[in-house]
Amino acid sequence: MSPVTPPSIEQVCERALRLPCSPALLPRLITTLQSPNSSADDIASIITVDPGLASSTLRLANSAFFAGSSPVESVTEAVMRLGQQELYRLAALALVSRWESGVGHGEAGDFCRHALCTAIAAEVLAETTERVSPETAYTAGLVCDLGKLALTHACEAFYPAIRAHCAAQQCPWTDAEVAVLGFHHIQVGARLLRAWNFPPVLVAVAEHYLRPAQAPSEALPLIAHLHAAKYIATSFGPGVGEDGFLFSLNESFLLEWGFTPELLQETMPVVHERAVARLKDKLSQGTVSI
Repeated sequence: MSPVTPPSIEQVCERALRLPCSPALLPRLITTLQSPNSSADDIASIITVDPGLASSTLRLANSAFFAGSSPVESVTEAVMRLGQQELYRLAALALVSRWESGVGHGEAGDFCRHALCTAIAAEVLAETTERVSPETAYTAGLVCDLGKLALTHACEAFYPAIRAHCAAQQCPWTDAEVAVLGFHHIQVGARLLRAWNFPPVLVAVAEHYLRPAQAPSEALPLIAHLHAAKYIATSFGPGVGEDGFLFSLNESFLLEWGFTPELLQETMPVVHERAVARLKDKLSQGTVSI
């Protein structure tokens, strides 16, 4: 029998913040990578704080795709070989996928699979429009739904009630979460990003990407890219949860920012190709590991 009273949003966030392998290192890495004065040693000093991330960095640098004439033996050498853009993609995905593993609910890798497809879609759109940084768009796609993991960790017993309410009322998943829990996963995610000291624009995007009318103006360009990216990632499906297909597209908002149906359709095969290149046989099933 499930408990009668759900935990408060404060209790959900407190439990999530105690989980190991959080993405809390990512804001420091973002700041360092974006600084023109940062050296490979500066970047390596952050990566080596996390042994798992350091190991992943060395492994990728010595992989067949990146390997040079001789193997690299230090994280600093690995940073120089990979380059900042590839290193950032690696670090962001590694930290998010490991947090999903720490939560340990649902089909292994599904959250990370969908988050990566969203991140790639946002990255491709940003490269196309040149209106926001592709790296920032990629990050927004990866972390915008981290509140889902926190909720499954703390409130899984209430999911049958959320599912039933959603079906009975034919309402968005977030509305059903509010009806049963008193809050929804987007609010949880925004609180976690604040607690981990993510840049304010990424917090605002995570908080408002489904309801852009309530967002601060400085976050709107990135929100538009993420809103379009969520539609693209949901349309071709890898890792989409039961709530994902209830995504409500704000077509007028996207058109206002130039994201026409034609542009979205043209972007889908590019995103799919890039996702296949990144995930290979893990695109459809299995744990996403770096």
